[in-house]
Amino acid sequence: MTSTAASTTHTAKILSHPLNAWYVAAWDHEVTRTPMSRRITNRPVVLYRTEDGKAVALADSCWHRLAPLSLGKTTGKDGIQCPYHGIVYNSAGRCISMPAQETINPSATVPSFPVVERYRYIWVWPGDPTLADPDLVPNMDQMDSDQWAGDGQTIHAECNYQLILDNLMDLTHEEFVHSSSIGQDELSESEFITERDGNKVTVTRWMRNIDPPPFWRKNMRDKFPDFEGKVDRWQIIHFEAPSTIRIDVGVAKAGTGAPEGDRSQGVNGFVMNTITPETDRTSHYFWAFMRNYRLDSQLITTQLRDGVHGVFGEDERMLKAQQEAIDANPDYEFYNLNIDAGGMWVRRILVSMMAAEGRENAAK
Repeated sequence: MTSTAASTTHTAKILSHPLNAWYVAAWDHEVTRTPMSRRITNRPVVLYRTEDGKAVALADSCWHRLAPLSLGKTTGKDGIQCPYHGIVYNSAGRCISMPAQETINPSATVPSFPVVERYRYIWVWPGDPTLADPDLVPNMDQMDSDQWAGDGQTIHAECNYQLILDNLMDLTHEEFVHSSSIGQDELSESEFITERDGNKVTVTRWMRNIDPPPFWRKNMRDKFPDFEGKVDRWQIIHFEAPSTIRIDVGVAKAGTGAPEGDRSQGVNGFVMNTITPETDRTSHYFWAFMRNYRLDSQLITTQLRDGVHGVFGEDERMLKAQQEAIDANPDYEFYNLNIDAGGMWVRRILVSMMAAEGRENAAK
């Protein structure tokens, strides 16, 4: 459907998060035999690998006195030992050893969370484990395809995760926040289409016969060294609940058929984003930039990663300031524009998911 002007408002309160969903806890290379702690959806989680390399996620608190297991050590095939009194738990969270006694208290367990390792990430399901279907892991195919190359980083964002989703679902802010790199007037002047299919939302924008901004001019010349002239530019935003957004981006020589499907005379990238609520006011923002040209060039991979890092730094400052303003004005009514259509659908999907869990949609 084509977006229309939004006629509703919503209070600028802090949005909670679904629990029956997959969230990224870490990059795969971060999780090793040495336990690490990460707070996910307001809960401390300890992550480690078993001897055979399987990733494990347990509540980061011992059954006995709540000592953080992440301060302990791995032991045996799949165990982790509490650093305080030496209680050992297996990868399912069940106690298998207690100090100074042979009988193990049957209640000695810590919660264990379902884990899937996919797309270079460790995904954790913080909700009802019986509902943890691996097929529900959001699609991020470009992350491990041999047709794409790229790299990414993690941002510790000082804001509610929904503010990041709002930011990514409406890219007209690039004209103002990123004017020196990817922004241009045509972003807010061009038409866009917003579509919803179940728990997915797509926003499509094409800008035809325009001058490329600096970021894209540089990328065109990486593939076509003598490039000059106008381009057709696209941004196709793919949201998948609860908090993964892949953005199909690129430019091609104007009039060479990109809007009709022939992108051979252009450069194509995917901005990969998946956001994990840490607390109600902080988030783990995992991102990468993948490309499908000059795949063998580590130089281009590094340049793109560092360039996107700079762009996202501008977003990070704005989102932190926005969170501070919301906290100072918790009852303020947000007014919605046409450009908010994608973000509004995302909010509705998340509220519906939380309602299905019997939970309120706003955290205080």
